[in-house]
Amino acid sequence: MKRLIQRWIASAVLSISMVAATVSVSYGQEKVVRIGFQKYGKLVLLKSKGTLEEKLKTSGYKVVWTEFPSGPPLLEALNVGAIDFGNTGEAPPIFAQAAGAPIQYVAYEPPAPKGEAILVPKDSKLNSVADLKGKKVALNKGSNVHYLLVKALEKAGIKYSEIEPVFLAPADARAAFERGAVDAWVIWDPFQAAAEAATGARTLADGTGLVSNYQFYFSSKKFLESDPKIIDVVLAQLSEVDDWAKGDIHAVAEQLAPAVGLSVPVVEVALKRQAYGIKPITESVIADQQQVADTFFTLGLIPKQIKISDVARRSGS
Repeated sequence: MKRLIQRWIASAVLSISMVAATVSVSYGQEKVVRIGFQKYGKLVLLKSKGTLEEKLKTSGYKVVWTEFPSGPPLLEALNVGAIDFGNTGEAPPIFAQAAGAPIQYVAYEPPAPKGEAILVPKDSKLNSVADLKGKKVALNKGSNVHYLLVKALEKAGIKYSEIEPVFLAPADARAAFERGAVDAWVIWDPFQAAAEAATGARTLADGTGLVSNYQFYFSSKKFLESDPKIIDVVLAQLSEVDDWAKGDIHAVAEQLAPAVGLSVPVVEVALKRQAYGIKPITESVIADQQQVADTFFTLGLIPKQIKISDVARRSGS
C-alpha cells in the first residue's frame, strides 16, 4: 500500500527546475505569498487582473505565481514548501492528506457536476456506464474524475477492479482517446468541452446525481498559521474576480481562450458548466469530502483513513 501512495506522489512531483524557479524567485524576499495555479480557473483571472499585488503591497507582501498542469502536482508543491496557496478539485487533496501534506482547506466553490464526464467516441458501441466492464478507461490519476469514475461504476453495479484504468495526463489521454487506444475517457472542463466540440465525443455520464465536483482553495498550514489575514485578502480578491466572471462569461472566455489554446465558444461552454461563489468551508462540505476520502480508503487507493475536519479552516477562524 505504501508503494501505491509513493507511486502517486512520484507521478505528482514537480520537475526540479519548476521548484527551483519558484524558490529562487521568492528567495531573499522578506514577505512573499507563492500561489500555484492551473491554466483554467479563477486564479488565472486574478493573476491577469493584477489587483492582488496592489492589495498586498500595503502589507509589504509580493506575489509569486507558478503554473501547474493539474491538481496533484500543485498540492505536492504545497507539500514540499514550494507554494503557499492554490486550488484543486475534490480528489487531489485526499491523496495529499493521506501522504502527510500540511494542507488546510480555506474555501470552496459550489458544486459543478456537469463540469466533468465520462466520454466515449461518437461512433462507440458503448451506450452506458455498465458497458465499461472489461474496457480501458483513461483518466488523470488522483484527480476529480477519479472519484467520478468510482461513483459511476458503483451506480452501474460494476466493480472498479472490473475496468482497466489507464492513467494519463489530459493531453496524452486526448491523443489515446482519438486514436482508439482507450475505450473511454474521464475528463473535466475545459478539456471536456474541447473534446466534445472537436471529436463529437458522447457523454456516458457526467457528475449529475453522482458527485459534487467541488473546487477547493488551500493554504499550507505554516502560512495560514503565520499570516491568516493575507489568506483572507487573497480570498476576498478571488471573490471579486468571481463576481465579475459570473456576470460576463463571454468576456471571461475571451480572456481565458488564448491561455488554454481553445476557441472562445468552447471556453464559454465550459464556463457555463462551472460554479460561482467563493465560500468558507462548512460542516456539510467537510462531510461530503469525507465521503470521498472514505471511498478511496475502502478501494485501497489511499493507505490510511483520514479526517477532513483535521485540515479544514472553518468560517471565522
